[in-house]
Amino acid sequence: MSAHIRDYAIIGDCRSAALVSRGGSLDWLCWPHFDSPSIFAAILDEERGGRFTIAPGGTFRTERSYVGESNVLRTRFFAEGGGELELTDFMPVLERHDARKVLRPEHELLRIARCLRGEMQVEIVFDPRPCYATVRPRIERLGKLGLRVAVPGFGLLTLRTDAPLATDGRARLTMRAGDELQFSLSLAQCHPAVLVPFGDRSRWLEDRSIALWQKWARQTRYDGPWRDAVVRSALALKLMQYAPSGAIVAAPTTSLPERPGGDLNWDYRFCWLRDAALTTRALFGLGHHDEAENFMSWLLSATNLSLPKLHVLYDLFGRRPGRERILPHLSGHLGAKPVRIGNAAMGQVQLDTYGEVIEAVAYFVRSGGSIDNAIARMLVGFGREVLRDWDEPDEGIWEIRGYGRNFVHSRALCWSALQRLVDLHEQGHLPKARVDDLRKARNAVREEIETLGWSEELQTYTRTLAGGDVDASLLLLPWYGYCAPDSPRMLATWRRIRERLDVGGGLFRRYHGKLTRGEGAFGICSFWAAEYLGLGGGTLEEAEEHFANLLRYANDVGLYAEEIDAETGRVLGNFPQAYTHVGLINAALTLLERSKRGKKRLLQDRAELLPEARA
Repeated sequence: MSAHIRDYAIIGDCRSAALVSRGGSLDWLCWPHFDSPSIFAAILDEERGGRFTIAPGGTFRTERSYVGESNVLRTRFFAEGGGELELTDFMPVLERHDARKVLRPEHELLRIARCLRGEMQVEIVFDPRPCYATVRPRIERLGKLGLRVAVPGFGLLTLRTDAPLATDGRARLTMRAGDELQFSLSLAQCHPAVLVPFGDRSRWLEDRSIALWQKWARQTRYDGPWRDAVVRSALALKLMQYAPSGAIVAAPTTSLPERPGGDLNWDYRFCWLRDAALTTRALFGLGHHDEAENFMSWLLSATNLSLPKLHVLYDLFGRRPGRERILPHLSGHLGAKPVRIGNAAMGQVQLDTYGEVIEAVAYFVRSGGSIDNAIARMLVGFGREVLRDWDEPDEGIWEIRGYGRNFVHSRALCWSALQRLVDLHEQGHLPKARVDDLRKARNAVREEIETLGWSEELQTYTRTLAGGDVDASLLLLPWYGYCAPDSPRMLATWRRIRERLDVGGGLFRRYHGKLTRGEGAFGICSFWAAEYLGLGGGTLEEAEEHFANLLRYANDVGLYAEEIDAETGRVLGNFPQAYTHVGLINAALTLLERSKRGKKRLLQDRAELLPEARA
């Protein structure tokens, strides 16, 4: 039976990613990019998907962790007879001066098995199924050159190992204390394949990869009480950033169900503009300016390609993804069908994206960035789009399929877009902006929200204009500066959201509706609640308690998916989810900032009580 979503850990090299189960099975890998067709997809079909397993035969238990603050995974297997095996999984990453020292394949994944104690029977299964398991290739055995899998139009997949694998890619062998087996899986698409030697090279790559990840993690500017969780989230976010372009995928997986056994299965291997402002704040806030600026570079390049309109999502290179398709031959994760590739949300209208992009640029400027003439023209163009369309219905932040609605969150993000453009104009960055028109529309948006987006009967901002329910996205109103977190209307809205959407344990649903029936609580919404309290909607103690409760829902290696089952703690949705980790980071930053402000005031109060101060 397939492992549950919570049983996976991610490894990668900022170009692609793989998921490895607690049982030592590599069940998901897309090469050469995050959004490429899969080579292994057992996570989506136990029988057909394909896997690469290295694990003890018989009964065993496991413990696993990343090596310090790195993305190198180590799993320890403990057999009943006392044998102990350590499996290290990673994709090599090197600093520039190290990369010049070693000849490397185009794409490589290393697995190193070491027997630490006693002896253990080890089973190896190498069963690649390229192109979303539409190809069952012939494995050729080339002696010391390893196993070769040639797939026309895909490339040459080579497994080099000192394990005695049969032609079918399988082996069962005994390892004793001190024994080591190395596995180098590589892909060559167009250049001659690089077939690597064994021994010291793999161990050197392991050491250098750990050192590079840990060096990067040490640059994380966060000295609060939850550093482990914040750094792990930063490392996960870094893994999901496609280094050649700066894009950040929402998740490296597709079709992991939001509803167990259901059909809420979507492809998240793309880049959503709705994440822009929150992601920019997280990266800049942690001091990872290179990653933030690379993301902004991708964001501005991608949006420039679709001017004056903004698409909902883009691929790694800033293009529109291909159409959404169903893969009927795959049974889905634990039977959840259909399996989809591509995402039909690309054809939707989401007016909040303008606010997200403009807010991201404004945050970039506040963090020391500058706007050139081309960016200024682009922002002015976005302003014209908002001026024209702000009062139109759209599909909203949750991408409701069907017909458009008048979402209050979308209106508030249009207000944010207009307000930020006015701010940038007043700061001298947008001299040619139609500032009078921007101010007039901004005021009109606020008037509509305060009249039709507020229910006197329910005493709350509502999900839609003149609606009767709430949405967790309303928690972002203070974040974007629309209102103060402790304003009477926002406090009343918070009470209503708790009544309707709080499912216990600090977890919140996104909203009530047919689409959400049977799905879990949303990770990002739950962290929004913690951050709202931290911004001033509650006490610092309430915010910290809420945040600490949410940390319990990470899996054993600190990763979150999109959703959490409130009753069982079961992980749901695509994994790991960048948006959830962004929410964790931003909440932690807000709580730390409020804590430091409180300590500063406390020190000032104490100073006033000193004799010198009284004198």
